Amino acid sequence: MNFFIMIEKIKFHIVYLLFISITISGYSQTITGSEENEESKELGIKADSLKINDGPYVFIENDVLIEKSIIDGKVFSKELPLDAYRIEFTPEESTYEDVENIVVLSDIHGQFDLAIEILKNNRIIDNNLNWNFGNGHLVIVGDIFDRGPKVTETLWFVYHLEKQALESGGKVHFTLGNHEYMILHKDLRYLNSKYRVTSYLLKTNYTDLFNNQTVLGRWLRSKPTVLKINKDTYVHGGLSKAFLSLGYNIENVNKLMRESIDISKEELKATSFYDNYYRSSGPIWYRGYFNDNLPNSEIKEILRLIKSKHIIVGHCSNEEVVQLYNEKIFGVDSSIKNGIYGEVLLINGKEYVRGTMEGKKESFKIESTNID
Repeated sequence: MNFFIMIEKIKFHIVYLLFISITISGYSQTITGSEENEESKELGIKADSLKINDGPYVFIENDVLIEKSIIDGKVFSKELPLDAYRIEFTPEESTYEDVENIVVLSDIHGQFDLAIEILKNNRIIDNNLNWNFGNGHLVIVGDIFDRGPKVTETLWFVYHLEKQALESGGKVHFTLGNHEYMILHKDLRYLNSKYRVTSYLLKTNYTDLFNNQTVLGRWLRSKPTVLKINKDTYVHGGLSKAFLSLGYNIENVNKLMRESIDISKEELKATSFYDNYYRSSGPIWYRGYFNDNLPNSEIKEILRLIKSKHIIVGHCSNEEVVQLYNEKIFGVDSSIKNGIYGEVLLINGKEYVRGTMEGKKESFKIESTNID
């Protein structure tokens, strides 16, 4: 046989074997993920998007805890003793008095990194993410969930910061907003795609990661919807005159909203409670302060009914923290959800100022609006 022909045949066989090897390797990867599969395809999940990091999610099962974390798309699970995490939570009080220093923000929506930057620059936490606000109170007026990719990180950060604040004589408050209630009632319209992958990898509905047999789920159920500190009321959407006409008691509102969490949305919708508490005039969805051009007399009447001097709300996005009705209403949704900029409201005694992302204090401009 011609020497050169023999060399060419050998080269052909080598290339062919390499081709077969690569093909088999690729095929085996397809099989191992295979049902990376039909189910993931149905959910619109691409193979490269499965390599997420998320967790931990801690499930309470009889006499043990099951902690599940996702690292580079792989699920790691381990058993822990019941005392590894706190598993019992007392419903938070609705009212607090004699608090001198308060900082407020809302609508973080999974933008953990930006929220951390804002809190660091305003000296609420230190560079190690530890509490740095002494006996002050931090209030998050709803909507940690949805939209952004770092909801879990934010929840655990707030969870741990609560303990640190208490040890320093301070307090962290997290009032539930419409997006918390949406997630808890399986309304996943605004869920970040990352958490659809989490559900797929953990083989469970996202809402069930926060059910009453999980640490974070029980913690969330201890949170209020409406909070009063000194003479100020904090609520995600707002308190409308229509809602207050039903008869207002802050403790009762929080009790009823907590109880509603574990009632299905279908059952709730069949009740007048849903119409009064969950629709546009209710405390988690109301937008009237911003959208309805209310007369000053109505704002004064609302404040009289709830025995407050100010109402601090989130829910309606602005480019910065804003005041309305001559500082009777403060809106603290400064569009942190966009991941670019955000602010806090700083309260020191009778002084109310904006805390910018860079940590500067800015006074509000008072404009004459909404006169009768």
